[in-house]
Amino acid sequence: MIGESALTDRIVAAIDSVEGVHPAVPMGLQNSQWLPWNAGSAAVDLDDTVVQIRVVAATLPLRPLMRSLEAAIRPLLDQTPWAAARLRVHVVDLHTDVFSTESDPDHDCGP
Repeated sequence: MIGESALTDRIVAAIDSVEGVHPAVPMGLQNSQWLPWNAGSAAVDLDDTVVQIRVVAATLPLRPLMRSLEAAIRPLLDQTPWAAARLRVHVVDLHTDVFSTESDPDHDCGP
């Protein structure tokens, strides 16, 4: 049976596989390769009744993006203790690319 840590890593990989979205991680951890764990795991909470993920959206509209995320993540929960849990996606930020096709050379908004 898959454990919590392994499932979290798989969920982070699934988020990364969906174009236009990435895991929301605390500032300073976005590209931290010195950590002994995947910083993206900070974007995932596993509970008995709900699996919550926090993401930053880089494309609009959100509804198709949420459907893509659910399609990538829901199968990972099958055959785990979280198979019956609700999946809750929180879009906690919008990437600047959502608002403009021009980039701001003085601003780095992260991955």
